[in-house]
Amino acid sequence: MLKFLKGVVGGSGAGLKDLPYNIGDPYPSAWGSWSHFRGTSKDDGSPVSIFSLSGSNPQDGHLAAGRNGVKRLRTVRHPNILSFLHSTEVESFDGSSSKVTIYIVTEPVMPLSEKIKELGLEGTQRDEYYAWGLHQIAKAVSFLNNDCKLVHGNVCLSSVVVTQTLDWKLYAFDVLSEYDGANATATGPMLQYEWLVGSQYKPTELAKCDWATIRKSPPWAIDSWGLGCLIYEIFSGMKLGKTEELRNTASIPKSLLPDYQRLLSSMPSRRLNTSKLIENSEYFQNKLVDTIHFMEILSLKDSVEKDTFFRKLPNLAEQLPRPIVLKKLLPLLASALEFGSAAAPALTALLKMGSWLSAEEFSLKVLPTIVKLFASNDRAVRVALLQHIDQFGESLSAQVVDEQVYPHVATGFADTSAFLRELTLKSMLIVAPKLSQRTLSGSLLKYLSKLQVDEEPAIRTNTTILLGNIASYLNEGTRKRVLINAFTVRALRDTFSPARGAGVMALCATSSYYDMTEIATRILPNIVVLIIDPDSDVRSKAFQAVDQFLQIVKQYNEKGNAEDTSGAGSLGISSMPGNASLLGYVENFCCRRAILIVTIQQDGSHGINDLENLCVTIFFLVRWAMSSLTLKGKASDQAPVATANSVTPATTTASTASSGLIETPSTAPVHRVSSSTDFADQPMPPSPTSTDGWGEIENGIHEEHDSDKDGWDDIEPLDEPKPSSALANIQAAQKRPVSQPVSQPKPQASTSLRPKSTVKAAKDEDDDLWGSIAAAPPKSASRPLNVKTAGAVDDDDPWAAIAAPPPTTKVKPLSAGRGRGNRAAAPKLGAQRINRTSSTGM
Repeated sequence: MLKFLKGVVGGSGAGLKDLPYNIGDPYPSAWGSWSHFRGTSKDDGSPVSIFSLSGSNPQDGHLAAGRNGVKRLRTVRHPNILSFLHSTEVESFDGSSSKVTIYIVTEPVMPLSEKIKELGLEGTQRDEYYAWGLHQIAKAVSFLNNDCKLVHGNVCLSSVVVTQTLDWKLYAFDVLSEYDGANATATGPMLQYEWLVGSQYKPTELAKCDWATIRKSPPWAIDSWGLGCLIYEIFSGMKLGKTEELRNTASIPKSLLPDYQRLLSSMPSRRLNTSKLIENSEYFQNKLVDTIHFMEILSLKDSVEKDTFFRKLPNLAEQLPRPIVLKKLLPLLASALEFGSAAAPALTALLKMGSWLSAEEFSLKVLPTIVKLFASNDRAVRVALLQHIDQFGESLSAQVVDEQVYPHVATGFADTSAFLRELTLKSMLIVAPKLSQRTLSGSLLKYLSKLQVDEEPAIRTNTTILLGNIASYLNEGTRKRVLINAFTVRALRDTFSPARGAGVMALCATSSYYDMTEIATRILPNIVVLIIDPDSDVRSKAFQAVDQFLQIVKQYNEKGNAEDTSGAGSLGISSMPGNASLLGYVENFCCRRAILIVTIQQDGSHGINDLENLCVTIFFLVRWAMSSLTLKGKASDQAPVATANSVTPATTTASTASSGLIETPSTAPVHRVSSSTDFADQPMPPSPTSTDGWGEIENGIHEEHDSDKDGWDDIEPLDEPKPSSALANIQAAQKRPVSQPVSQPKPQASTSLRPKSTVKAAKDEDDDLWGSIAAAPPKSASRPLNVKTAGAVDDDDPWAAIAAPPPTTKVKPLSAGRGRGNRAAAPKLGAQRINRTSSTGM
């Protein structure tokens, strides 16, 4: 038959060329002389079933019965009867003989016997599925017998097919005829083509052709018998061979056995009406039948019944046959949601059933319904969608989200319900990655800007968290315009402590998007304030954030120093970070000074004046070297600070205090300098304006930073180098070796001449933990701290008699030289320890 059909398609049959369907592979079985083929539509490729019947004689009885079947199938419409789509009759010629073929195109179906083997159901699930299928066939037979007064005449396993949704449908209408029992004058056969029915399927009266008895029997008598044959075949798993086999009831379920026996009653008038079978049989009362039945009449149920049913459905679906749930219940549920007859809880059941599908099937069967639901005005449906968006959001394409989903979701940002606003906000974690840059910058950020000042503190907090999560999807320009303002100006200043904590964590999460200028001038100043926050969690997060950003700055600093060191290697400049290089020169000089003094003392060949002049000369040479190195090395020493366009006083103070050395005031004012290798010479770009709500915020941090003036502006530049108190101490020490008794052991003198006071100063400075943050000194001219007057002579000091006179010039307090701005000098400083045992002697 297949070769014949291919020959017809090849051009021998003019009528088949006009058939708008393609004929595919055949199924192994079909009813009677018909052949069943898979097929597809030429228009859209949708699947169909094609039945064909051929005969060599145009007057062949099979062809006549086939034409009757086509006519009946076209005119009879019922949900449980095979749906008719198209039919045609083609005549082909092979030499002198001709063949006529009838084609019927229907919805895609499969023979019941083949579908049962494919499903392979067992036990309770098999019985539930058979109960549902028999329920559908019984409804179709009842419709024909009771409503249409028609007799099918051949109900059996071969006359039932299964759809793609696993529904059972009745077909094979070749024998179908009107019931004429009310016509007393009728004497001929009521079923004109009854000879097509197998003898094993004929009841006694039909086998005897007792038309008088048949006309006196009810319309359902013959088809009830056929329904009993169908029950036997599906439960026994084999086709009926002879009528006597119907007495074997071992495979029939006990709950169905009484009805089965009544269907096969020997008296036609006592056979069970199929409508009564549906209403009264205990066998059809199971979870699968009840669930599908409820779904089919869902529009007739009230809201309370719907709500109760859909809340139970997710758990109920796990107990039902999985193929039935996916192919039958799922389409019913999707259709009910799409057309509004299902309640919002049905979405939970839909997504649970959809999770059992493959990704491709989910996109085809579930996603189209969900996308349509976003346009619903029912707030309960919108809430359900947003609550479960994580289950289907990843399956949505970027185009669908941007064009169809987001416009409806965005309405929730302005909803009067705070719960819905928060759900809409949370859903952006799934939606935002699929949005275009135009939608992100032009729409979403506007909504988020408003939500960051929402009356609900939880919404403000979640808005900050969301911004931190979606920052990677924003372009660079948008990030620079939005993130810092959103996190510092708003989040860190929020009255709700979790919102401040969220702002800190968001800054940490987006740290890679900020340059050194922003970190130093806009981020760190705002985070440091929070280390004294009333909330302990905020304080803890603030400390972590400060450590993280300082580490970033340190790494940048080390990288810049490495570059500067490689460029200045020929000049012999040390590669130590910051001001440590300059401090190293000072320390080296102090050590060498002590060695020179001891050497001269031991030699004894030089006079007092030579020793004094030598020390003074060395001192001023070092002062000149220090000033030169300071001016030349500022670019490299201040590289990490200059990158931030500001000077960080705390860093310089900390490094000075840790070294334990006292620095003299610089001969030039301290300015913000920049290296040729950094970006500090470029002015900071102002925040661009925008309409997203953050660009319009004036950055108060910049203004405050400029007004603070870095704490360095109180240091007045010196017109000329002036000796400090430290210089007075050195000058005094120059004369001390002369007054030392000659009999004193040299090792002892040598030991006393070492810069021991410097070490003590470092120790005392370390003990003074508050020195680095002392209050600012008064604006009036200051005097050296605790320096004794010229007239005061210490009798216990052997060096007092030859001490040099103190300098006549006045110097700035040591605190100013140490870069501490206006802060007052600490009560204990290293310089005081140097002068403790000295006097001028003048």
